Amino acid sequence: MASILDEYEDSLHRSASVPQGRTSLGIPHSGYVNARLEKETPIFNKQRIDFSPPEKINSLVVSSNQLCMSLGKDTLLRIDLGKPDEPNQVELGRKDEAKVYKMFLDHTGSHLLIALNTSECLYLNRNVQKVRALSRWKGHLIESVGWNKFLGSETNTGPILVGTSQGQIYEAEISVSEGSLFSTNPDQYFRQVYTLEEESGPAPVCCLEIERGLEGKFFIIATTRKRLFQFVGKVPEGTEQQGFSSIFAVHADHLPSFREFPANLGFSEIAFYTQKLRSSPRSFAWMMGNGVLYGALDYSRPDSILSDERVWVYPPDIDITVNKPISIVLTQFHFLLLLSDRVKAVCTLNGQVVFQDLFLEKFGSLTRMIKDPTVQQIWIHTEKVVFRYHVQRESRDVWKMYMNMNKFDLAKEYCKDRPECLDIVLAKEAEHCFQNKRYLDSAKCYALTQNYFEEIALKFIEAKQEEALMEFLIKKLSNLKPSEKTQTTLLTTWLTELYLNWLGILQGDPSQRNLYLDTREKFRTFLSSPKNKDCLFNNRASIYELLASHGDTEHMVYFAVIMQDYERVVAHHCQHDEYDEALNVLSRHRDEKLFYKFSPVLIQHIPKKVVDAWISMGSRLDARNLIPALVNYSQSASTQQINEAIRYMEFCVYQLEETQQAIHNYLLSLYALCRPDSLLSYLEQAGTNPNRIHYDLKYALRLCAEHGHHRACVHIYKVMELYEEAVDLALQVDVDLAKSCADLPEDDEELRKKLWLKIARHVVQEEKDVKKAMACLSSCALLKIEDVLPFFPDFVTIDHFKEAICNSLEDYNKHIEELKREMEEATQSAKRIREDIQEMRNKYGSVEPQEKCAVCDFPLLNRPFYLFLCGHMFHYDCLLQAVFPNLPAYKQAKLEDLQKKLAATSQPSKSHHRPKDADTISLGKGQQSREQIKADIDDIVAAECVYCGELMIRSIDKPFIDPQKYEEEMQSWL
Repeated sequence: MASILDEYEDSLHRSASVPQGRTSLGIPHSGYVNARLEKETPIFNKQRIDFSPPEKINSLVVSSNQLCMSLGKDTLLRIDLGKPDEPNQVELGRKDEAKVYKMFLDHTGSHLLIALNTSECLYLNRNVQKVRALSRWKGHLIESVGWNKFLGSETNTGPILVGTSQGQIYEAEISVSEGSLFSTNPDQYFRQVYTLEEESGPAPVCCLEIERGLEGKFFIIATTRKRLFQFVGKVPEGTEQQGFSSIFAVHADHLPSFREFPANLGFSEIAFYTQKLRSSPRSFAWMMGNGVLYGALDYSRPDSILSDERVWVYPPDIDITVNKPISIVLTQFHFLLLLSDRVKAVCTLNGQVVFQDLFLEKFGSLTRMIKDPTVQQIWIHTEKVVFRYHVQRESRDVWKMYMNMNKFDLAKEYCKDRPECLDIVLAKEAEHCFQNKRYLDSAKCYALTQNYFEEIALKFIEAKQEEALMEFLIKKLSNLKPSEKTQTTLLTTWLTELYLNWLGILQGDPSQRNLYLDTREKFRTFLSSPKNKDCLFNNRASIYELLASHGDTEHMVYFAVIMQDYERVVAHHCQHDEYDEALNVLSRHRDEKLFYKFSPVLIQHIPKKVVDAWISMGSRLDARNLIPALVNYSQSASTQQINEAIRYMEFCVYQLEETQQAIHNYLLSLYALCRPDSLLSYLEQAGTNPNRIHYDLKYALRLCAEHGHHRACVHIYKVMELYEEAVDLALQVDVDLAKSCADLPEDDEELRKKLWLKIARHVVQEEKDVKKAMACLSSCALLKIEDVLPFFPDFVTIDHFKEAICNSLEDYNKHIEELKREMEEATQSAKRIREDIQEMRNKYGSVEPQEKCAVCDFPLLNRPFYLFLCGHMFHYDCLLQAVFPNLPAYKQAKLEDLQKKLAATSQPSKSHHRPKDADTISLGKGQQSREQIKADIDDIVAAECVYCGELMIRSIDKPFIDPQKYEEEMQSWL
């Protein structure tokens, strides 16, 4: 669809340029332009055959591309049109004055019958060269032959019917074979089965046709000069080879059904049209004295297969006394009449002459016209010239004729591959339906045309046909392309408005209840259509406004659900206090954001159901976003209702295993407020490892302190490792609880002792219970009697502590003995170590003269070397070179420093005039320093074998080639 303004301007321009006398079909505008660039070829295209016969042509027949021509008196020419350069000439071998009267060729082109004017008949098979006389046929002038298309073959005709000039109908059969061709007659039998008569007596049988209908029923059509007979009957199954005698026997006592016309040409001819090869004809045309009777063949009818009969009366230019027609041929939509000097083609749809071809006098008078049914070619000949007509695209203008006859379905069938013609047919059909007040059908047709949208819409609006207008818009919308978004938006919005208007009218009329329900269902189907989904979604604000303007809350909710605008649906239910419905929508569509938004409202009215819905959502909901709703709810609700909040928080903590601090803190606050018995169990279940606790310790401590939950505070102090505070608070609650806290700092004995002293002081000073104090001594091994004695008052007798003092003294004695034993063991250990050192000094290893360095493979004794217990031997410099890269940075620096010092001590003194004693002293000091440096170097370099020690193990993941030298190494291998 083009823009409305552009099309309106085009319409004005076109109307100004159209002549005033032009008739209109109502809405004549079309979006198609006829752009034929070449002249269209005619339907019947004539071609003269390049053939000059040596003698005049007497007769010509053609079938299945096999053409047979009688030339002169005694010559027969056969041509396979697939091989036209290889004609076959056969001599009839007649020496009398006999001439060819007529020739008959079967549908396969295999069997040729030649009727002579001497009442004789000859037979020629396509595969043989010799003409055979049919002796049983002698004495009969053959006028027509009805071939058997169901049992015939190349060598056998099957039962056929033969019509004579005396009105007799004979049944015959011709058969030839290789072995018996020259010894037997080809005609198997020749028997009379019927005689055709007119009012004056027997009449020549002009034409015969055999057709088979449904359920094995046969139809035989026979014509005389003025009558058309029909014989109908069944041939028993399995007896088809016996012929058609049974069909004619039925009519032995009475005449069969026939059609008769008064005028007489002296002969008649009937033509048939077969749409497909080896199928039954579908139409007929009978040329007789009054004109041409034509129509269709309906094999389902019981007695007569002729249907839809019409008579085309000869026009004034055809005078049956002077210029009567000679032959007739039938095509799909035309029949052709052959006159002596021209050919006329008449359309069977409207009876109009659509083609006339005049032949020049030099060709002579036209003799006969025949059609090859297999290739649909028409042949015409004179005595010396042959013409051929090709039928090309015969149905090209049929659509127009059917359209003018108001047969629109047939018209559309014949122009379905021509959109410009189909558009014209649809426009004409739409206008026809509109004029006949079939508005819905008109709307459907208009929607398929390219006519201007605005004109059609106004046409229905002026006729007040709102339902038809809606149908037109729906169809038009369905035909739009996805790229036509503006048009889609326009139609969608307009249709919504029309539906709402129509529903509003119907809703107020109780008698239209069924129509209302049907229209409502259509509207909902329209809203939920997948094709309209994108358009409706992009323009949902306008649709909502339309629905609101009509007050149609029902469809507003329905549309919101389709658009998945559940927020609007839930808000609607909440506004109308339909909280259960709102929760059902939330639960059905499981949108987390909507739960967060509407939970504060819903939990105020249906708390249990809301919590159940939350639980069903599981981990899809983030409980932190629901805490504000619960907080508002718990502040104004009773204890019983707060239990719902606790139920959901427990589900999050224990089932979902939430670790968010806010969730645990809120659960703690609810426990502290309403369930103090669950508080301590929750804290104990959370554990004592601060890194694995998910609530805020300080917040929990303050909360428990505010509500006076001391045991919970003690537990929190223990988790925070504030043991002194825990013991102090536990002593206010229970001494045993304090004792359990005092044993917690296992690694800090001093702190444990301090905590137990606090407990002891509390027992002695506050409870004044000496036995309990003594029990404290037995519970903690760190406490001694001397630690506890200062807490007792002066008046306490020693009897209470006698046992404790004795035990303390015994412990001291045991400790002293233990220390003595440890000193003796240390002395023995030192002695053994000294012996091991002395033994190591006396150890040695032997080196053979041929031994080589493990690194450089040179003789070992040439330079200073190292010998390891594992057996590996290295030169000093080789071992240094192997060890140095693998040393830590600080050891590398130390080794370099020692090497520099060693080099410095090895240089000779520059002063030669030193006193002898001073030089000796300096040398002695230098040698001692040098030995010490060497020992330090040995400790670093020779600490372990480079091949057997940890150095080799640490270097296992190092590459063989230094990454920095990899490229250089790789190039050296190229």
